[in-house]
Amino acid sequence: MLSIKTKYLISFFLLILISVVPGCANDETVEPEKVTVLLDWTPNTNYSGIYAAIEEGYYSSNELEVEVIQAPGSVAQMVATGQAEFGISYQEEVTFARLSKMPIVSVAAILQDNTSGFASLKEQAIETPADFERRSYGGWGSPIEEATIKALMEIYQADFESVDIITTGEVDSIIVMQGEADFVWIYYGWTGIEAELQGLELNFIPLRDEDPSLNYYTPVIITSETLIEENPELVEKFIKATADGYRLAIDEPETAATHLLTHAPELDDELVLASQRWLADYYQAEADEWGIQNRETWENYSRWLFHYDLIDEIPDIDSAFTNKFLR
Repeated sequence: MLSIKTKYLISFFLLILISVVPGCANDETVEPEKVTVLLDWTPNTNYSGIYAAIEEGYYSSNELEVEVIQAPGSVAQMVATGQAEFGISYQEEVTFARLSKMPIVSVAAILQDNTSGFASLKEQAIETPADFERRSYGGWGSPIEEATIKALMEIYQADFESVDIITTGEVDSIIVMQGEADFVWIYYGWTGIEAELQGLELNFIPLRDEDPSLNYYTPVIITSETLIEENPELVEKFIKATADGYRLAIDEPETAATHLLTHAPELDDELVLASQRWLADYYQAEADEWGIQNRETWENYSRWLFHYDLIDEIPDIDSAFTNKFLR
C-alpha cells in the first residue's frame, strides 16, 4: 500500500504534468508567411496604411511577415510573374497590363477619388484647361498625358496644338513649374501640400472636376491571378490587415504619419503630417468601406481610354478588379 507521502508526491507530479503538457502545445509557434509589397514610387502617404499595419502588428497578428520595397522595375510585371505577392499600381496600368495578357488583379483602391490634376503657379493665371493654350507643359513623356490635356481642352474648345509639350522626366514638379514649364500634373495630396508649405500659391485643376470619367482609381493594390487561385487565404489576410492600417490612417493621421516616418526618416516631418491629415478624407471618402471599387469607375475610364485611342479594345472589366477580399 502506498504511503500518504507517496500518494502526495504522485498527485503533485501528475498536476505538474497536466499543467505542463498543454503549455508545450501552446509554445508551438506558427511560422509567418513572408510577403513582399512593391511600391511604385518613393515612400509617401499613399502607402501609410501599409506601414501602419506593420507597426501596429496587424500583419503579424495575421501570421504575415511583410517586407516593403521600392520596385526596381515594372510593378505589374514583377507581381504577374510571382516576384512579389502584392504591389502598388493604378487603374490605367492594370488596364494596359490586362490587355497585354498580364494576369494581375486590383484587390483594393487606396483612395476613393483621383486626387491628381494640373497645377501651375497662381501668377500664371491658368484657371481652366482653356488657359493651356500657348502654354508649356512639363511631364514624364507618356502618351496618356497628351491625351488627357487634349481631352480637357476639347471640352473648352481650346487649341491643343498650341501647347508646348516638354518631357522633363522624373524631375521635381515644383521645380519644373517654377521655371521650365507653365503647368504640370501632380498629386495634390503630396506635391500640392509640399508647395503650400513652401509658401507657393497654386492654381489646381482636379481631373475629377473636369470629367467624371477621369475620377479613376489611383493608386490601387494589385496581386496576381495565380496567388488568388492558389492561396486566397493569404490574400484575404493581407487585405484584412492592410484595411485595418488604412482605417487607422483615417482615424489617427498623426499616428500614421509617425509610422511612415519610422520607415522613411528621410522625409520631411511637416510635409508627412500635413499630407496625412489631408488624405484622411480621401482614403475612404463616402464609400461604405475602405478599398471598395466600383465597376462603373473601371468601365468609364476604360471607355475613355478607348475613345482617345490609348487602347485598342475595352478589357473584361470584371476580371480586372475584385472586392471579395474586403470585409
